[in-house]
Amino acid sequence: MTAVTGFPGLAALAGLVRYQSALLLRSQRWIGPLLLYAAFLAAGIRPGEPVLDSLGWAAAGLVPVAAWLVRVCVTNEPAAARDCAAAAAGPVRVHAAALLTALGGALLAGAVAAAVVLLVGGRAGVPAGTAAGAAALAVPACALAGTAVGALGSRPLVRPTGFAVLAGGLGSLAALGLSGSPARGAVTALVAGSRTGTVATAGLAAATAAALALAWGAGAVACLVARRRG
Repeated sequence: MTAVTGFPGLAALAGLVRYQSALLLRSQRWIGPLLLYAAFLAAGIRPGEPVLDSLGWAAAGLVPVAAWLVRVCVTNEPAAARDCAAAAAGPVRVHAAALLTALGGALLAGAVAAAVVLLVGGRAGVPAGTAAGAAALAVPACALAGTAVGALGSRPLVRPTGFAVLAGGLGSLAALGLSGSPARGAVTALVAGSRTGTVATAGLAAATAAALALAWGAGAVACLVARRRG
């Protein structure tokens, strides 16, 4: 018996994540966020530029991308199919699976982008291991922050499409612009590290932990509302 199958709740959630992932791939609605991210990277990253600056740019772009992916995943199913899944596994697990699928997609896109940056970026004075470690903290911080924005700005909390798009856009700007935001903290640490040649690993780790707490809280609120409203 595996570790997952030993816990029926986790096994059900894992199955729902696989289902949501397959649904996302078949829908092709991931193409929009991916094209947005590719355009964002192309606009701000050039071969030979300081690697930490480029990593900061790549991480920052994940905030709106993750928020968009959340919107896609929580609205991907027809209402009847979503109701059937909720009846079988519970609305909380169904919504949590959609959020986890969106987060996984954002993390995958960020990992690929970070790998490209590490290959083409200029590492003058910055060891490869240090840059990779910084990416391993900054990418999740921004992906988690974007997932929190998407969770609070999408169904079931915000149902109309226009308002959801507005909430996602403004929330992403706030996540990157407000002082104290984990995403801004992660990006700022990378930019400052590029100037000084020293990465504030503790600051990056704190930003990632704060983003995890923020995403968990936002996801919990969204899941609880999903249980009440459906």
